[in-house]
Amino acid sequence: MKETLPSRSPGETDGPPTRPRGEETRAAPAGGETRSAKPRDALFDNAKYLAIVLVAVGHAWEPLRGESRAVTALYTLVYAFHMPAFIIISGYFSRGFDWSPGKIKRLITGVAVPYIVFEVAYTFFTRWSDGKPDRSISLLDPLYLTWFLAALFIWRLTTPIWRTLRWPLPVALVIAALATLTPSIGKDLDLHRTLQFLPYFVLGLSLKKKHFELVRRREVRLLAVPVFAGALIVAYWAVTRMNYAWFFHKSSAEDLAAPAWYGPVMTLAIFGCSTVLVAAFVALVPRRRTWFTALGAGTLYGYLLHGFFIQAANHWHWSRNDWFHTPLGTVTVTAIAAVVVTGLCTAPVRRIFRAVFEPKMDWAFRRQTPAQGREQARTPEETPVPAPAPHGSR
Repeated sequence: MKETLPSRSPGETDGPPTRPRGEETRAAPAGGETRSAKPRDALFDNAKYLAIVLVAVGHAWEPLRGESRAVTALYTLVYAFHMPAFIIISGYFSRGFDWSPGKIKRLITGVAVPYIVFEVAYTFFTRWSDGKPDRSISLLDPLYLTWFLAALFIWRLTTPIWRTLRWPLPVALVIAALATLTPSIGKDLDLHRTLQFLPYFVLGLSLKKKHFELVRRREVRLLAVPVFAGALIVAYWAVTRMNYAWFFHKSSAEDLAAPAWYGPVMTLAIFGCSTVLVAAFVALVPRRRTWFTALGAGTLYGYLLHGFFIQAANHWHWSRNDWFHTPLGTVTVTAIAAVVVTGLCTAPVRRIFRAVFEPKMDWAFRRQTPAQGREQARTPEETPVPAPAPHGSR
């Protein structure tokens, strides 16, 4: 199935769809002849789609956690790896980002502008859904799902710095660990999440294609199944013994009523756990093109739009119906969430909202000279992947 509508996922938000090095569309030579672009890598589009489904399902499970230990265990497992997976892949496809005018323009139009639009939209919507008509608009305090765009803007903007450092990942881990010791960071731009999720983005920047090929080996794929099975057992055991809010990366150790030294220890432990689960997830993702491969290019749409459905459903208190807390009810909720977010990734929805998610805004920027355009073409930015979201409710 060939997707004809250009679109982006949460990590593909800094401009028109581009492709990894060696897969970009070639500029037309003087004679007007064009070279065809190589197809997108189905592995990453498949991974993005499956991850965005898990995002929506995780949000749908939130009201059911208190009634079921099994649901809480599944919820914990999903939050242990789905957001790190998005961020790692986003980092991997951000390796070509620099501070050139063209890429700064795409960063603004693809990340900053959607952030402002949806921050305002969610503020007005939650005035109704949360019953808070006096909620004010604050671009410094990301609301619900918009935190990811704020974080992605900062990560992307600092990419050249991480690409320059000799040991970027250890530095990022130290920063994340220090963030868990600093409750005074506050809510501005959700810096706790930005800093604590930073190592995953930096890890993605450090990866090469051969690393993804490594986890696609048959023996790794066979090992991935018992890894997830074991992780689910551990998650079930940990429900009554551990605060799963550590996986949200949005609080300090003090905020979680834990000793300060827990913060750095949990930073390293969770990073190791999440990285293993991401590797197992990638190992199990289909490499071939499937019916949902094209949907992977629209995960930003599914990510930002599904929040309105979640908020509206919570406004009508669907979870107060006891049937939804039965096994069949939980399965039904899961299926509905998966179907809704799938529909929001489709071409018709993306066509309707494209002006919001992918504004051109040529009027707002200086026109590049031919020399700048050629330089931009020589250093194409790789297509990053989203959305998605750790615990977004507030």
